[in-house]
Amino acid sequence: MIVEERDYRVRAGKLASFVSIYGEHGLPIQIEYLGTFHGYFTTEIGELNHVVAWWSYDSLDDRENRRARMMADPRWQAYLAKVDGLLDVQSSRILKPTAFSPLR
Repeated sequence: MIVEERDYRVRAGKLASFVSIYGEHGLPIQIEYLGTFHGYFTTEIGELNHVVAWWSYDSLDDRENRRARMMADPRWQAYLAKVDGLLDVQSSRILKPTAFSPLR
């Protein structure tokens, strides 16, 4: 299993709007296509205006296949149009749980 951590820096003043649009339009599509959803977080201390999402997959191939199917869905493309211009930076990390991690 792998965990993908996605970190989005949202434009100042747009965090509530981005989270709302994602919750209503993006998350339902991702739940349909992606692996296991572990959480969606916003920052309170440190660099603000960040959203972090955690998803787990069986493997990198599983992740690639699931994301490709989602990207081909016109509903996902419509969601992306709704959030166009709200993000400054996006980063993604693949995390491998240790032998003693509860997320194994």
